Amino acid sequence: MGRYIDEILQPGERVLYSTNEHWVYFLPAIGAWIAAVAFLVLWRLVAVDALALVYLVLAAVAGLAALYWTATAWFHRWTTETDVTNMRVVHKAGFIKRRTFEMSLDKVESVDVNQSVLGRLLNYGDLTIQGVGEGTQTISTVSSPLAFRSAITTRPVGT
Repeated sequence: MGRYIDEILQPGERVLYSTNEHWVYFLPAIGAWIAAVAFLVLWRLVAVDALALVYLVLAAVAGLAALYWTATAWFHRWTTETDVTNMRVVHKAGFIKRRTFEMSLDKVESVDVNQSVLGRLLNYGDLTIQGVGEGTQTISTVSSPLAFRSAITTRPVGT
């Protein structure tokens, strides 16, 4: 399966910038993996059989949750694309149920970046793209949002 942007490029159109959802989507999975390992360590350290069984069950539950959250976060990142070409902004999310939006660069009025403190530290944020006659589109949890905004607002010479 190829990238969505490669399937829809018009003649003379080229990709200037591509980004994806930030790895922060994996934080719940990372937390669950840490909890599973902690419960396994406690299971090995406890001498009481009943308590050891509780820790083993908790480790199994945390491991299953971690596996589920890892798979869903990976699938979400795999099926989401955000690109800027020399003609438009394109965002695609989903696999079977697909949601896309495209906005011509000529119609982009403003691009706002919203970053939390953690977002600034880890370099992710939300982009709100306001279009002339096109409405407003928000793209959440984008990696390197300032670079993405610059790719939209900076017009190369000759385009």
